[in-house]
Amino acid sequence: MIEKFEVLCHSAVRIVADNKIIYVDPFSLEKSYNDADYICITHAHYDHFSPEDIQKVKKDDSIIVITEDIYTNVLKLGFKENRIVIVEPEKKYNVNNLMIETVKAYNIDKAFHPLENGWVGYIFNLECERIYVAGDTDITPEALNVHCDLAFVPVGGTYTMDYAQAAKLVNHIRPTIVVPIHYGKIVGSANDALSFKSLLDKNIECKIMM
Repeated sequence: MIEKFEVLCHSAVRIVADNKIIYVDPFSLEKSYNDADYICITHAHYDHFSPEDIQKVKKDDSIIVITEDIYTNVLKLGFKENRIVIVEPEKKYNVNNLMIETVKAYNIDKAFHPLENGWVGYIFNLECERIYVAGDTDITPEALNVHCDLAFVPVGGTYTMDYAQAAKLVNHIRPTIVVPIHYGKIVGSANDALSFKSLLDKNIECKIMM
């Protein structure tokens, strides 16, 4: 399953599974793809909601999944109302036969991602596996309750969990495979990914994709 995923940059994840192409938080892309069946945005910050990069993955019938606070900006990108899905945290959605669950994503001890903003991570149910893309979050009660087979978690610190906190979360939720993200572009470095990997329980496989 892991070969069907790419981390393109920062927190930008590309998934090809179940005859669907899904992008999460496209950002700082080096080329245009224009093949997205679904574009899922975790929150409004520029390194996650990037109009320029959405245009690089969008095609005429793409569906975009967003939180309510960016709805007006998404309309300006040319999406028709019936191709926009607004989500709330801790809900389940069937989006044109893509099963999505949302997980609250927020900071516990810093102010960058307030709980009240209603920002999210996503769990995708694909090929009988649960794929968790955490968004910008700390270790929260909601994140600790996630059940998944594959997890993409931020490790860069400052705005999210750092690598040690991310390892603590992953060792608790115990996916089969984990991929570190949210480093190397805005904050954090490749060393954070390596340090994260070194702290994981030995039966959790870590794939470093950047």
